[in-house]
Amino acid sequence: MYDTATPTYNSTAILAEHDAELPQDNPPTTASVSAHDIPIDEEYELDDSDSAVDAGSAFSDTTSLYSDIMKFRFENGRRYHGYKDGEYWGPNDEKQNNQLDLAHNLYLLTLGGKLFLAPIGGNPQSVLDVGTGTGIWAMDFADQYPSAQVIGFDLSPTQPSWVAPNLRFEINDACEADWGYKKNSFDFIHARAMYGSVADWPAFYQQVLAHLTPGGWYQQIEMSVVPTSDDGSVTEGSIFDQWGKVSLEAGDKFGKDLRIHKQIKDYLENAKFEDVVEHVYKWPIGPWSKDPHMKEVGLWNQLHWQEGIEGWSLALLTRVLGVRLPYIRVSYA
Repeated sequence: MYDTATPTYNSTAILAEHDAELPQDNPPTTASVSAHDIPIDEEYELDDSDSAVDAGSAFSDTTSLYSDIMKFRFENGRRYHGYKDGEYWGPNDEKQNNQLDLAHNLYLLTLGGKLFLAPIGGNPQSVLDVGTGTGIWAMDFADQYPSAQVIGFDLSPTQPSWVAPNLRFEINDACEADWGYKKNSFDFIHARAMYGSVADWPAFYQQVLAHLTPGGWYQQIEMSVVPTSDDGSVTEGSIFDQWGKVSLEAGDKFGKDLRIHKQIKDYLENAKFEDVVEHVYKWPIGPWSKDPHMKEVGLWNQLHWQEGIEGWSLALLTRVLGVRLPYIRVSYA
């Protein structure tokens, strides 16, 4: 599917502060990547032989919910969360966890090697990672900031059991009316790739606001699920155009919008966050750019797509839209 166009995959980073002025001498910094057209390497030839890396994970839990949490759903050859079964469409098996870790590297490349852009200072005390996934961001943050007590929560128990002493993982649902933590207790709350995870975004952002300390920061990074192109090669009816539109339709029917990347800024401002900053980046799919940095981003994003697209699609297409599995397998071949 990668030889049909030179598509890009837009990513949006949002920073927002709770009740404080943004220091003028320490503004958020951005990576050199921007939303301008990406230069194409005319000598690049497509090669679909690349494959993603392998990774494993383990988890241990001591709560009374352990047995329920570990009752996974197995469907269409993939594994899904059992706790609050059906609330999220993505698998939690090794293949999809590989995709999440590939995405983590993409975020780092995009943000110039940084875990975040928010000006939180060098001594954060309490940090929350919402929808932590494999926990890789929370682990990196806890290692870099031993001063901080870090909590990462997710519906799926796919995080490692051996982590830094200032980090713990919990099973929790971001759609709950109350996350269960002490109010005004986190200096920094981080979330990313929450598209299709939340039914009521205004309520979600009220939870974020309620749990931030005055002057605390929130950062969210989201991606568009509709690939586009600078040169018009992703035309109406192309495979990328069809996949994007069907994904949006499935998200709407599922009741959890996949368009959040366009909506975050307005939601945050309506929730009375202050100093809301938006950065928009482009991720090429494939190493077709002649810009060295974007070529590297494109290579990693191609691996990201190869490892992720089946998991992004299967549950939404089969459970939600009723598409037959053999048709899906042929379409991705």
